[in-house]
Amino acid sequence: MICANASNILRRKSMHWVTIILIGIAANLDNLGIGLAYGIKRVKIPVLSNAAIAVISMIVTYVAVTAGSTIDEFISPHTANLLGSLLLVTIGLWTLVSNRFSQQGIAEKPELFDEDKNYIISFRESMTLGFVLSANCLAGGIAIGANGISVIWTVISIGIFSFITVGVGSHFGSLLTKTFIGKYSAAISGLLLLIIGILEMFS
Repeated sequence: MICANASNILRRKSMHWVTIILIGIAANLDNLGIGLAYGIKRVKIPVLSNAAIAVISMIVTYVAVTAGSTIDEFISPHTANLLGSLLLVTIGLWTLVSNRFSQQGIAEKPELFDEDKNYIISFRESMTLGFVLSANCLAGGIAIGANGISVIWTVISIGIFSFITVGVGSHFGSLLTKTFIGKYSAAISGLLLLIIGILEMFS
């Protein structure tokens, strides 16, 4: 009995690590699309500006995950996990159907955030861009918090993949936009969230 319980705990923890990595990727695939748009327009995103975007995403994610984790105080962990999983599935389906989180407006006119039109996203300009891009971390963060998944590691995962996707996208814009991921980043993001929700539901 003890061995069985220990096995279940280990399996649950390993599933959480997979979820943490996948949520970091899924939440930032749109950022890859935005980075590609800037790369094609030859608008540079310096390392400091990219870091600012990542930090803002981490802050928003922390607030959302913390808010989601408070659900455990009012309902059972099993019910909270189910609600969080269903929310992830819903977000995934919504993303697939409506493309709501693809930030099409920014992708079509990335120069909107380059206020001084110097083809460089400054630190100040990156703050505004960061808050817009982090919007898709809110609902997902609440769902992750409800599932009882580590706040700190989820936040770190979001920050790391935000920095990577924006940086890679803006640097290799014209090259990556023709790839499968570049064309269907929003759809892949929605599919990943859907898979994460289903995995968490039955873990």
